[in-house]
Amino acid sequence: MCIISWNVNGLRAALRNGFASWLGTERPDILCLQETRAMPGEIDATPFEALGYKLFWNPAKKPGYSGTALFAKKAPEAVSPSGIEAFDCEGRIQLAEYKDFTLINAYFPNSQPERARIDYKLAFCEAIRERCVALHEGGRHIVLCGDYNIAHTEIDLARPKENVDNPGFFPEERAAMDAFLAAGHVDTFRHFRKEPGHYTWWSYRGRAREKNIGWRLDYHCVDAAFLPRVKRATILKDVTGSDHCPVAIEIQ
Repeated sequence: MCIISWNVNGLRAALRNGFASWLGTERPDILCLQETRAMPGEIDATPFEALGYKLFWNPAKKPGYSGTALFAKKAPEAVSPSGIEAFDCEGRIQLAEYKDFTLINAYFPNSQPERARIDYKLAFCEAIRERCVALHEGGRHIVLCGDYNIAHTEIDLARPKENVDNPGFFPEERAAMDAFLAAGHVDTFRHFRKEPGHYTWWSYRGRAREKNIGWRLDYHCVDAAFLPRVKRATILKDVTGSDHCPVAIEIQ
């Protein structure tokens, strides 16, 4: 099974930039989207349904903002938001129940300059960690994918020293990621690849993507007991159409 996660930075914009053609070629079993910025009725689902996908939408209450969506060839047994209004009003979390695991599609908040939303971001990180731990303690495996808006370590961004006090690399955010991993979870990409230079987001300015001056903000994490079933984790760096690129895992 292939699960791809992608922050599309606006699904309507991504559609104008070749999203449908890409999906028709790639055809993952499950596609998790973040920052869709669209209501269900604003997107023609017919081309995706023709490819065999069932679509599950989780828009923000505010039009044109945030939002997540799940495209699945095999429908989950159930799909729900987090049940936490502060996050659900921004469409940030989808939980999809499959027979062998719970898939969580998450769009973590940006902490913003001068830490304007750091408290909200850290509350989100804590809620996600607690939910994942509770699911695992209840006998469920978890796959948490999405745009975490955190570069975890210095090798996860091209210029760490210049960004120590910037959103996505604040010490508090990195500590939240430490706590999540320490609670029994594994960053699947880092399980397979230890070296620097792998990024999933690049600024539109200064030809950053061309120069590979980027950040690794997008992840698939799993509980440690589920890790043996993860056969591959990749960054699809050549896929354009957003300032993020897709990330993928293959599970057995």
